[in-house]
Amino acid sequence: MNLADMLRDHALQRPHAPCLSFVDETLSYEQLHQRSSQLANALLQRGLVVGDRVAIVARNAPVFYELAFACAKAGLIMVPINWRLSARELDDILVDATPGAVFADAEFADKLPGTVSTMMLDESYAAWRNAASDSDPHTPTTSDDTVLLLYTSGTTGRAKGAMISHRNMTFTSRMAHEVWGFGSDSVNLVAGPLFHIGGIGYGMMALTQGGHTVLLQQPSPRPALDAIVRHRITHAFLVPAVIQSLVEADGVDDMDLTSLQLIAYGASPISGTLLLRAMKVFGCGFSHAYGLTETSGTVITLPPEAHDPYGDGAARLRSCGRPVPWVEIDLFDPQTDLPVNEGDVGEIRVRSGMTMTGYWNNPEETRATFAAGGWLRTGDAAWRDAAGYYYIHDRFKDMIVSGGENIYPTEVENVLYEHPDVAATAVIGVPHERWGETPKAVVVRRSGSAVSEQELIEFLRQRLAHYKCPTSVEFVEDMPRSASGKILKRELRLMEWPARKEAH
Repeated sequence: MNLADMLRDHALQRPHAPCLSFVDETLSYEQLHQRSSQLANALLQRGLVVGDRVAIVARNAPVFYELAFACAKAGLIMVPINWRLSARELDDILVDATPGAVFADAEFADKLPGTVSTMMLDESYAAWRNAASDSDPHTPTTSDDTVLLLYTSGTTGRAKGAMISHRNMTFTSRMAHEVWGFGSDSVNLVAGPLFHIGGIGYGMMALTQGGHTVLLQQPSPRPALDAIVRHRITHAFLVPAVIQSLVEADGVDDMDLTSLQLIAYGASPISGTLLLRAMKVFGCGFSHAYGLTETSGTVITLPPEAHDPYGDGAARLRSCGRPVPWVEIDLFDPQTDLPVNEGDVGEIRVRSGMTMTGYWNNPEETRATFAAGGWLRTGDAAWRDAAGYYYIHDRFKDMIVSGGENIYPTEVENVLYEHPDVAATAVIGVPHERWGETPKAVVVRRSGSAVSEQELIEFLRQRLAHYKCPTSVEFVEDMPRSASGKILKRELRLMEWPARKEAH
């Protein structure tokens, strides 16, 4: 199965049906098929060959879909890159991926190294694409060939490229139809960034069923609500922070949002208070989604019927749900690699046809990520109740999730240690009313230093994406440490989250 096959099929069976809308333009299946074939041929004429990478650094736009299907048709690998990254971070990814072509919005040109040949996504792009043949190249591929290379932050500070195959992406169709109820009459709102698996993966849901996808450049409240009304949106994927911004928007109670059938959300659980408000405003079902870049998207869901904010059902809102039918999930002791007993905390491990084939140019990390038996280590700690629902307990890797963005403390700490006045540091997640949690740096200054909070934050912002940078810095005389000298982040977190239990 090739990712492009679903577009080919729908372009043949329903050529004039609406496929993709963005701002005031709507492309039919036939038009998207034509554009992606033209782009595929233009890339091949440029000299790219099977297996070459094509990077894109841009805000949400139809070109993402054009490029995804063009790469699938030409045997190339699409590399969507987070435009929020710093120039240094972008350079690291480009050095690792070595793309044969790079597309970028002009606003990000100054972030890209001069050694990279870049085509700007302006009027010249469309002219260049349209000059190529619209005949589908049908370059031979196998199901195990990589079609997407998605970079995810690494615990060591180096981003890792998860290789997503054509086979991995075929499960998107099953998820759409069997779990979330998409059909050919569905209209899907895609508001998340397409450089995430939660964007580019979820963004294919309606398309797999011949439905209509409505793409937003960003999930701002007014454009999102207007799109729901205008296009009669039936499905959407939003992080809880965005859901909150929508239900608090002026005039939302007077809008006709009755077309909505399901809102899926991820990155963090939804509170009972927010769920009640959202159920009143949207009048639809809610489904929690748990997944990783390495699993090609959602592998555990909490379905609408489990979203009961009253009585015993309220406790289940803290669960991320149960595995989807084609995925195996189990909990293991990360030290012994043995399964844990029901109710005990263990590492979530995943085994399915959805799991990535490995990390690009990184066999060592690939071996470390896959345990015996083909189980993918997630690094997330959880426990499971008698009904088979999983509850995230903590993160073995100390990852912080802020407004849907994954932040690895070690990456931030490594940059902080580059500052001459930092003797020791630990970055933890602290409560944030809007984003769930946000990074905080705990710092021991070097003797005689008077470096300020603002100086350190500005130092980080010059080197990292802003969302990764701490919003506060606390200076301490010393860190809590174990007998071996390791900083005890658990104790630092307990100071910020007094109600958080260290056991379920």
